[in-house]
Order: sequence, then C-alpha cells, then structure tokens
Amino acid sequence: MKEFLTNLLNLVGQAWWVKISTESPKCIYYFGPFISEQEAKDSHSGYIEDLEYEGAQGISIEIGRFKPNDLTVYEEESDSVNPNQIPAFSGQT
Repeated sequence: MKEFLTNLLNLVGQAWWVKISTESPKCIYYFGPFISEQEAKDSHSGYIEDLEYEGAQGISIEIGRFKPNDLTVYEEESDSVNPNQIPAFSGQT
C-alpha cells in the first residue's frame, strides 16, 4: 500500500525527493520518492555517506517536491569528469 501511495504522489508531483549536488564530480543526484518530507530527511545521511565514500566533494543537499526525469544528471560543463566513473544511484535504500 505504501508503494502505491508513493507512486501516486510521484505521478502527480507531490512526492518528496532528496536532491544532492556535488562539485566534483559536477553532478546532481535524486533519491526517492518519499511520502513525507520527514522520511526524505531521515534517509539523506546514507546517500551522502555513499557519495563521500566514492570521493565526491562539495556536497550540498536539498529536500523538496521534485519530479526528476533522470536520477543522475551529469553537468557537461565540467571537463574533468569521466561519466563512466560517476556512481549511479536509484530508488530508496
């Protein structure tokens, strides 16, 4: 039932997401969807920990109602990043 509600909220753009931006590599990662803002807040530390383990730097976080088309967005203006080395994350953990 929770999965159904989460998918419904996501479909209408009312689900909560964790958006993490990194300076190196220059990427945006979306984690979710979540039913509530609190659920998203409770989960973000694990995602940050994973990105730090992968060597990401300049990490910033935003929790909000997003409707991302892609869960990992590589920002092309950074020439120093090899897209094959960018960790891909999806869904909830």
